[in-house]
Order: sequence, then C-alpha cells, then structure tokens
Amino acid sequence: MGKITTSIITIGDELLIGQTIDTNSAWMAQELNALGIWVHRRVAIGDVREDILSNLAKEAELSDIVLITGGLGPTADDITKPTLCDYFQTRLVQDEATLQRVLHIFESRGLPILERNVAQAMVPESCTVIANERGTAPGMWFEKDGKIYVSMPGVPHEMKGIMESYVLPQLAAHFNTPAVVHRTLITSGMGESFVAERLTAFEAKLPPHIKLAYLPSYSLLKLRLTAFGADKVTSAAELTVYFHELMALLPDITVTDQDISIGEVLGQLLKERGKTVGTAESCTGGQISTWITAIPGSSAYYKGSAITYANEMKMKLLGVKSETLQAYGAVSEETVTEMLAGALQLLETDYAIAVSGIMGPDGGTPEKPVGTVWVAVGSREKMTAIKYHLRYDRERNTQMTAVYAMNELRKLILE
Repeated sequence: MGKITTSIITIGDELLIGQTIDTNSAWMAQELNALGIWVHRRVAIGDVREDILSNLAKEAELSDIVLITGGLGPTADDITKPTLCDYFQTRLVQDEATLQRVLHIFESRGLPILERNVAQAMVPESCTVIANERGTAPGMWFEKDGKIYVSMPGVPHEMKGIMESYVLPQLAAHFNTPAVVHRTLITSGMGESFVAERLTAFEAKLPPHIKLAYLPSYSLLKLRLTAFGADKVTSAAELTVYFHELMALLPDITVTDQDISIGEVLGQLLKERGKTVGTAESCTGGQISTWITAIPGSSAYYKGSAITYANEMKMKLLGVKSETLQAYGAVSEETVTEMLAGALQLLETDYAIAVSGIMGPDGGTPEKPVGTVWVAVGSREKMTAIKYHLRYDRERNTQMTAVYAMNELRKLILE
C-alpha cells in the first residue's frame, strides 16, 4: 500500500478569530506520523454548515482519513453533529452508553442536568460511537466510499483520550502503513544556513528514502533524519548509521541526540551526576524554573528559585550590593555574578543560573538597548557570565534567554 494520507479539519469560530490556538492538529500530526500516516492538509473553518459540508467532501477526495475536531458541545453554535447527519444521510439517535456516562458525571458532581446536556448522548445513527472517558461528548467513527472519518471534541484533553484509546489503534489495524523512523539531533550556537553549509556533502549522499529536515526554534536547531521503508527494524538500523555520521560532523554544537526539551536535557545531566540546581531570575520571571519543573522527577535535582524582578529584591534575597547596582545597573556582568553567588548561598545548590536583561518593548537605552541580557551560570568553584544581544519581541526574548541560560549551564557542567 502507498502513502496513507490524512486531512485534519478543526471547527470553531474561536479558531478563526485567534481566540483559541489550535494545538490539536500538531499533536495529532505527530501521533499519526509515528504510525506512518501522513497529514498533508490542515483546514480551520467556522461553525457554518455549508463550510463543514463542502470541506468534508473536498478533503475526502484528497485523503484516506478525515479527522474532525470541535463543534460537539452542548450550545446552539455547536452544529457538527446535525451537519454530519446531513453529510452521511442519517439521523440523530440516543446512545444509551453515552447517556449513562453523562448522567453519572453530573450526578457524581451534584449538578443539575439540563436537556442540552442529555442531548450530548444524541449521535448520528450510522456512526460507531467512541466512548469519551474524559468528558460528555463522544467521538464518532464513520466509513464512506472507502474513506474513514472521525469526529472528536475540540477540548485537547478529551480529544487525546479518544485518539489514544481508540482511533490510533484502529487506524494502525486498518491500514498497512509503511515504516517511518525518526532520529533527532538538537544543536545550538550556529545558524541554520551555516549548519546547512557544513552538511552539504552529507545531504548530497543521502538515499532518496532518507530525508533531513531543519527545524529551528528560538536558539535551538533540530536536525531530524527520517527513514521510510517496509520494515521498521531494517529502516532503523540504516538510519542509525547516517545519524552517527551526522553527529560526527557537528560535535561542537550538539546539545543532545534525543528529541527532548532543554529542561529535560539539563535534568538528565544533573540527575546522572547527583547534583542540584536553583535559579535567580529577573527578566525571565520564572520561565527557567518553569521549564525545569515541567519534567517529571525534577524534585530530585531542583531546589527552588528566587524571582527577583525588582532591585530591592535582588539586594534583600540575593545579597546584591547597592553600590553594584548604582555603578553598573541591574543588567550587567557584575550584578548577575552577585545574583549567582547569592542564589548558591540562599538555595544551597550545587549549581545555579542567574539572568537579568531588558526584554522590551521599552526600557532600553543607547548603552543597553532592548534585548541586552546577561546570564551567569556556575557553582561555588566555577562561574561564567555571558552577554547576549537579542532582537525579537518580549515573549521570544524571554524564551531565548531561558534556553541560552540552561544551555550555558549544560556546557559548564560538561567541561
């Protein structure tokens, strides 16, 4: 069988006006790709009957699978189910199992149940009902003219539950999908074009069934090698040879050979060495500690943070000298070095990170323009401070600072 293709249709006016960000499509694409099923179209449409009908027909002409999220709620603007009835020429009927689940949810919470809540148990008669263990709106599986359609709630937690428990296993059983194997190398410290220049000869000799993708994100660059084949074991073995060659070409900028976050990279390093870390954050406002603690088990190596946004907090909590702030300012090598020393003492950790900067859009001066950032990392025995000049908006400057700081500590630990 050739390439299995999928279209994803997300339904909801809130998606079109930017009120809600579509994270569902990205997650579904990753999960489908792992099965060897390719998403080649993603479409966002409003709660309009004609748009839903026309896009269902159009995507079914192009894809083997059509996945739909949204429009299954209990309010008047949720029109997906009656529209699906029109498309599949069927009618709404009550699903007893769904009704009992809805009743149980409301009764267990001591809440009154409304008629519109009972209506959640109404489903198109021609569908296979998929239980939603995380909410009231069930998923629905349809087959028509050799194509598969699946309608699911737009709530990410509920959609993921339905995908993991039913949709993905069913699709894997239904299709004879090709083997798709990925290996990812994460780098930092060299721009995408310069990395590509270094890899020119490597890319030129890749066979047609192995592809290299460049995926830049803030100050990191992911290099993803993908192999396509009939057998996963054979494809993985072949891919490993090329991946090791890729790694050998970029030893000076490699962060990790796993597709994981910088928080997990740093956490693994600390855990392996039995060391602890804390942070003293000014301009990042807790972003670094958020990324560290997003990793399960981070309590084994993370002790805490001092979020010292104001200068008086830098002095009060971290012992930064008043004369240092007056002479050099908050955004300076001298200040972040004192912040680092103070964090090590306050938090009693083996390592610490300290950051101070001007994230924008205002606050800059000719001497210290917006995007000026100082980062200090180290231990009681060894410290280093680095100055960065960032040029983006406030959000991106903050996230890039967090990445740079965590990566600098990673490099220092490995020295």
